[in-house]
Amino acid sequence: MAMCPICNNFQTINVRCPECGRAVQDQGRVSDFFDDYSPYMEVDELKLEDGYPDNFAESQCPHVFYCDACHQEVLFFIGEWE
Repeated sequence: MAMCPICNNFQTINVRCPECGRAVQDQGRVSDFFDDYSPYMEVDELKLEDGYPDNFAESQCPHVFYCDACHQEVLFFIGEWE
């Protein structure tokens, strides 16, 4: 089972807003926003249903980043560690 270095606090990442160039804040995995129980479900199972067909096979964790300055959301795929 692969694990996301961002979700597990092994690494940090600096992502810039494509609109204004300022630093954006990590809001967590995309699947955490599905419903009230999704943060407690098995990560690999959610990857099969999150709408990104290759993220399970390619061991990627999709994260949502938010820009406070221009209110843009940015999706960024984090490479997981095997």
